[in-house]
Amino acid sequence: MPKVTLFDQKGAKVGEIELAESIFGIEPNQSVLFEAIVMQRASLRQGTHKVKNRSEVSGGGRKPWRQKGTGRARQGSIRSPQWRGGGTVFGPQPRSYSYKLPKKVRRLALKSALASKVVEENILVIDSLSFEAPKTKEAVAFLKGLSVDTKALIVTDVVNDNVALSARNIPGVTVVDANGLNVLDLVSHNKLIITKSAVEKVEEVLA
Repeated sequence: MPKVTLFDQKGAKVGEIELAESIFGIEPNQSVLFEAIVMQRASLRQGTHKVKNRSEVSGGGRKPWRQKGTGRARQGSIRSPQWRGGGTVFGPQPRSYSYKLPKKVRRLALKSALASKVVEENILVIDSLSFEAPKTKEAVAFLKGLSVDTKALIVTDVVNDNVALSARNIPGVTVVDANGLNVLDLVSHNKLIITKSAVEKVEEVLA
């Protein structure tokens, strides 16, 4: 079982914690990680792109000239695709880009992302995390105590408004609860700061 140092909120070492081998100790599957990241990024696309086809472009209600006898090519509307200002053929229409991977694949991807943090020694487990009031200064002091000066993902066991509000103005810092833990956030941040209770919740869900 992988062991990591357990810190308190001020950044002092208070012991060690064993992490579940089946989650934090597996060999990261890079191809599954890639698939999960592509899926999440696709789901974030708005898909609101839109072009007008020939039936939606204004104008062109009459035939520009008669069918025969002019010496020119026959035309039915000045809003046909070959005309300047005409409709677009096969252009993008509003659509959803989201799709889903199998549940087992998604779980393996999340385990691989967590195991990668352990391999890279970029995981910091703290015994508890709470602020009496939303104060950015306290969140900055908390990160400084852990010697974290890079992009960090803070994971708590439940939604903690004071922690979330204290950290939201710090560039590169994101706060999520254990239920909202996802692959894209894990790989997008250099450090993972997770509470002991959140570790237990993650192990319970992914075991």
